[in-house]
Order: sequence, then C-alpha cells, then structure tokens
Amino acid sequence: MEETKGLNIAVVGATGAVGQQMIQTLESRELPIKKITFLSSARSAGKKLLFKGKEVEVQEAKPESFEGIDIALFSAGGSISKELAPEAVKRGAIVVDNTSAYRMDEQVPLVVPEVNEEDLRHHNGIIANPNCSTIQMVVALEPIRKAYGLNKIIVSTYQAVSGAGAAAINELREQSRDLLDNQEIKPAILPVKGDKKHYQIAFNVIPQIDTFQDNGFTYEEMKMINETKKIMHMPELHVAATCVRLPVETGHSESVYVETSAASITAADIKTLLSDAPGVVLQDDPENQIYPMPSDAVGKTGVFVGRIRKDLDKDNGFHLWVVSDNLLKGAAWNSVQIAESLLKLGLVTVK
Repeated sequence: MEETKGLNIAVVGATGAVGQQMIQTLESRELPIKKITFLSSARSAGKKLLFKGKEVEVQEAKPESFEGIDIALFSAGGSISKELAPEAVKRGAIVVDNTSAYRMDEQVPLVVPEVNEEDLRHHNGIIANPNCSTIQMVVALEPIRKAYGLNKIIVSTYQAVSGAGAAAINELREQSRDLLDNQEIKPAILPVKGDKKHYQIAFNVIPQIDTFQDNGFTYEEMKMINETKKIMHMPELHVAATCVRLPVETGHSESVYVETSAASITAADIKTLLSDAPGVVLQDDPENQIYPMPSDAVGKTGVFVGRIRKDLDKDNGFHLWVVSDNLLKGAAWNSVQIAESLLKLGLVTVK
C-alpha cells in the first residue's frame, strides 16, 4: 500500500482480533499512510490480508522488521512487546503498545487522548494503551473530574468474552449451542486460559477476570485501579473495582459510582456536562427506556453513558452506566487515536 507521502505504519499482531480491528480502523481514518506493514508470529506469516482493497502479505515480526517504520501499533501479547518494542524504538519507530507490558512503567505515558493527550509529549519511544475497561471509564469520568473533582470511584464491570480473545468467543458460541442441544460442555478457556479451573460462560456469570492477587483483587481489577490513578495523575484517588465476565460477545458495560469534591450539584448538571464531552455519547432518557447497551455499541467508537442519577444518601455521590466496544475504543480505536494525536502534536512527521 504505497502513497507518495505519508507515514510508514506497522501493525504487530495483525491477524489477531484487536489487530484486525486496528487494520479496519486505519482504513476508515484519514491518517496519511505511505506504507502499511503487517507483522505476526512465524505461524501466521505468509497470510494475505486486505488493506484498502489491496492484498498485503503478513511478515514474521523480527527486530529488522521495524527499519523505516514511523509508528508501530502492537497487540501481540506482553512478551512480544517486551522483546520487540525496544527493538522498534532503536530503529526510530514510536511504539503504541496495547498490552499491559509497559502501562505502569514510570517512563512510559499511559494515554487516553480525551483525557491526557499532552502526556504524549513526554514519551521515550513507547506509549502504552490502557486496559479496555479503564479507557471507557476515564473517558466518561474525566469531564466530571475537571468540573467537580473526584474523591472516590467504585466500579463493577460486565465484560464481554472478546476481551479474552477469539478462543473465548468460540467457547461461548459452542457452549451455548451445546447447552441448547442438551449436550455436555467441557469448559477450557474461561476465566483464565491455563488456570487450574475453567467454568461455563454460556448462560452464566464468572466473577473473575485474570488471576487473583495476594490482596484478593484480580489482576484486571488492579489494572483498573492503578491505571486510572496514573492516567488522571491522581495517586491519592480512592478507586475500587470488581470485574466480571458475562456471556456477551462484544461490548463492556460498567456500573460506576463516584463521589465528587464539589457538593450541591445535580444529575442534570452531569448530564449537561457529558452531553458535550469529547468521545462521550449521552443516552439517558429513562422515561423512554433509552440507555446504553453493548449490542448497540458494537462497531462504534464512542463511550456511551446513561442511567445518571444522584445517590440517595451521599450529596456528592452519583451513579453512571458506561458502555463501549472493548475492541474499538477499548483497544484498536484508542491506539489509532494516539497515532493521530502524535501527528497533530507534531511528535511524528509525514515524509
């Protein structure tokens, strides 16, 4: 895919679920691309993928693959990022990493463009894309934080199986068919592939995403807690999370309770604030049963917010319902947005 002028972009993990979404997102945007390079494991090398109607052969990701690359979008697992991201940077590329490998590294900005785009100015070659559930929550809460301050966040997530990869999607589909046909099911993927036990996800809810930590929280919950504080530059912020897997294919939902610094504000104030917030789509009309649902969010880049109401006991407490496509805003779209922001801020130049 050659143009006379533009950026040389690489997608690492191009054949995976998020990699595919990255490719589709790059196709739909106006980021100037001179050349696109698709990289993957040796197993997937040689496959051909379409980009803007033309076939591009997938190459095995190696250090030398990044020669001449301006921006490399990584979504191939933390171990690959640890191995190859520094090699890409050595060769002059800016890495946008969609894994957890660098998120809590103090030298690496963790960026959601609607929230902390300016942090991109301080990158040293690697930029981290936050966890999908963190991204949608901070997009919804940043306007509230800026206007009224935040003291506390308590979030319960209702997360889709696509967050665990293509194998988890297949497991949900197969289990659903087997249960409806009165067939025995043999769970093998969820809650954590390779863990001691696996449970039915079809017609069930699993209150575990990722592995348990010594403090009783899961790694997914700790990611939300720590990433939110880093993105908002609020190490003192009180954050608690409970992350749950649902039999939904795509689209994460979250019940979020916040306590603001300011009192004497109303739910209407927050609705007005969010109705014009970047990246937010307000869907809040209970009388007409209008509220966000994951089935409506699939394929859309926005963060949908509704069910906004004041707490009955806390004058500064509010409840929100937040929904987004976890493969788009939660991963691919946020990564491409970061690339667009790098160009907008003059941190990468078109040659």
